[in-house]
Parts: sequence; C-alpha cells; structure tokens
Amino acid sequence: MRKTRIYRRIAGAGLAAGGLLALALWPDTLVVDVETAARGPLVVTVDEEGRTRVRDRFVVSAPVSGRVLRIELEPGDRVAHGDIVARLDAGFTPLLDARSREDARAAIEAARASVGRARAEEDRARAALAQADRELERARRLTEGGALPAQHRDAREADVLQAREALKGAAFAVGSAVAELARAEARAGNPSAGRTGIVAARAPVDGVVLRRLRESESVVPAGEPLIEIGEPGELEIVSDLLSTDAARVRPGARAMVDQWGSGTSLAAIVRRIEPSGFTKVSALGVEEQRVNVILDLMDAWHEDAVLGDAYRVEVRIVLSEAADVLKVPTAALFRHGQDQWAVYAVREGRAFITPVEIGRQTGREAEVLQGLAERTRVIVHPADALTDGARVTERDGS
Repeated sequence: MRKTRIYRRIAGAGLAAGGLLALALWPDTLVVDVETAARGPLVVTVDEEGRTRVRDRFVVSAPVSGRVLRIELEPGDRVAHGDIVARLDAGFTPLLDARSREDARAAIEAARASVGRARAEEDRARAALAQADRELERARRLTEGGALPAQHRDAREADVLQAREALKGAAFAVGSAVAELARAEARAGNPSAGRTGIVAARAPVDGVVLRRLRESESVVPAGEPLIEIGEPGELEIVSDLLSTDAARVRPGARAMVDQWGSGTSLAAIVRRIEPSGFTKVSALGVEEQRVNVILDLMDAWHEDAVLGDAYRVEVRIVLSEAADVLKVPTAALFRHGQDQWAVYAVREGRAFITPVEIGRQTGREAEVLQGLAERTRVIVHPADALTDGARVTERDGS
C-alpha cells in the first residue's frame, strides 16, 4: 500500500509537470482588429489646399502724375463702369513739350487700336458662343434619339461654358482697353481736367472694390496703382499640386471643395493645368516642384457659399472612380515576398496569409482585383508577432 501511494504521487507529479509544459508551449492567442472586405464605390482623388481668386480683376492706376486726393471708397463698396474712384490734383504738372505731345498722341492712337482689337475679339467670342449653343442643341437631340452617347452632350455643355466665359473675358478686355484710352487722353490733356487741374480716375468695369492700394493724400507718378476692382461672385480656385500629381489630372475632371466654412462640399471642375511649374519649399524644408491647377466652381452661387477673394479651401480632384468594387482598408495590406501584396484573412480563429492583387488605391481603401472573396474578415494593422496560422481573437468592438 505504501508503494502504491508513492507510485500515485510520482504519477500525479508527472501529470502536473506535463500540464505545465504543455501550457508553456501552447501558442498565445493574439487580440487583433478586424474589418470585412466589402463591395462599394471607390473614388481616387488628389487632395491639396487651395485658395479662391477673383477671375477677372482690374487695377485702376493714376492716369497722370500728381497728388492723389483721399480715396473714400472702402473694400466691398460696389462701383459701376465709369464711376469716379479716385481724383488727382495735376495742376502743378508741367505742360507737355513738343516731343511729349507726339508721344501722347501716339499713345492715344495705340489705345484706340487696342479698343478696336478688343471689340473684334468680343465679336469673335460672341460668334463662338452662338456656334457652341447650336452644337449643344444638336448634341442634345442626337443623344435623346440614342445616336450619340451622353458623354458627347456633356462635352458640348463644357464647350458652351468655356465659350460663355471667353465672351465675358472679352467684354472685360474691352472695358480695360477703353480705360487705357481714357488714361492716354488724360495724359495728353483730358477735358475732364478742368481749370483746377483735377483729373478723375474711373472704374473700367462694374464690380466691387477688392483692395484700396492708396488711401491718404500723396504724390504719385503716372501709372501708380490706386485701387483694385473685381467681381467676388466670379471666383476660381488655384491649387498648387506636386508635379507628379498634376501630371495625372486632366481638364474637365470633377472636383470637390471642402473646409471653406461649411460642412457641405461645393462642386468644381478643372479648367486648366498651367504648363509651367515652380519650386516651393515645404514646411519640412524640402524643395518641391509644384504646378498650379485652376478650377471653376460649378455652384458658386450656392446659398451657403459665402466665399471671397483669397479664401483658403481644401480641394479633392477626382482621378478615377468606380461604383461597385471589392475593397479592403489599406491598413490591412502588407508586402509579401518581392513584389506582392497580401492580407491576413481570419478563418476559424486563425490568421492566414492571403496574397492579393491590388488595383486603385486611396489613402484609406484599396481595390482588390483577385485573391479575396467578399465578406472575408481581414486583420488591420497586423503586428510583427503575427504569423501564418496563428490563433487570433477579435478585439471587442471590431
């Protein structure tokens, strides 16, 4: 009996040691964050800061040398074409000699030629707009009949928009040329300068005072900028992109404008990518090649869109988009092998390395072309300790 008890104690001690050894060698279960591979829309964008800018702005300059009187207009005041925006006392200006008179006469003739050229360009732009309207009407009929795709009609609508803006720019150019003619005539002795020697500087277009470059009385030379006029409702957005990103953007691309002062997004369209880049030093001191991309606001008169000149905004330009693709979080992807992407797929409480083929990517999601089925649970932010076949458990709330 005594030997039997000893044998039982030895067997119990062996079982306990074996249990402790098995517990020590038993693989740990890792707690992981898990997401589901699901189908849905995927929009690839280039995100960058931008600033608003009045599309057509005009600087009213001093027509003659003299003492500018105090300018009473304030930024935000509306003026009409021909309104007096500044007055200069040119009474002390010396009379023109023969050579100066000839120069002034030649300047007047050149200014008149510029007016004629600007009006001819306005007529050409008006004819181009009429032709674009006809092309759009024809495209709409053919699209409704099924003879042409909807993209053709959209392209004609874009042509009409560009033609309308070109006509507006040509009209502003006429106003500017007329103002230059008035300034040339003033330099030669404009009738508006009476016996007191007061010369008036007038607004070349209808608009709003954007900036007052001179306020108090001071002596200025001819051509000195006095006041800046524009139409705040006619805004465009300038965003300087990295040259590598700008190379992927095309005119006509759709864009969204965020962080402008409201929780909603404003629709925009890329009008132009400037052909020349420039060097800009980043906040980290790195030299970057940047390119200005110009966007037009499609709903600038949105009831909440109270934007002005030089306001900061966030711009998201669409590079590509798809309505229904299989996607996973980019945080679930990792490199496997030389040039292959993979994810950890969770099946029956274990994590398995699953190679995948990736398509388009955003900063948060990636399109899965092959290698993964819909509704597969994948691990996001996989730890370095995670191995193929390891036991895992999902974190609460995943």
